[in-house]
Amino acid sequence: QVQFVESGGGLVQPGGSLKLSCTGPENIFKRFDMGWYRQVPGSERDFLASIAWHGTTTFIRESVRDRFNSSRDNAKNTVYLQMDSLKSEATAIYYCNKYPANTDYWGQGTQVTVSS
Repeated sequence: QVQFVESGGGLVQPGGSLKLSCTGPENIFKRFDMGWYRQVPGSERDFLASIAWHGTTTFIRESVRDRFNSSRDNAKNTVYLQMDSLKSEATAIYYCNKYPANTDYWGQGTQVTVSS
């Protein structure tokens, strides 16, 4: 069973930064585009960003495009989400998955809380 493991979340003040990491199976990381998603309790899980398998092409959702960025290191089977100038509305659980997402691959996510 494929499962991704997210880490790097935590409590941060508004305007702060966090860098999330996600690791998973080598056969997935070397072959597929990856995505970042987030979910606020009581809401749907939303797409945030994607990064091509080779790492040279990224797409960031417009609402966070000027503050978030994604990268990957296939040698480490890891993708990253750099989040800067965080706002309170970024408080959510963050997940990674293939892009497009595979419903069988969701991990536990990592909680990000933006609060003073």
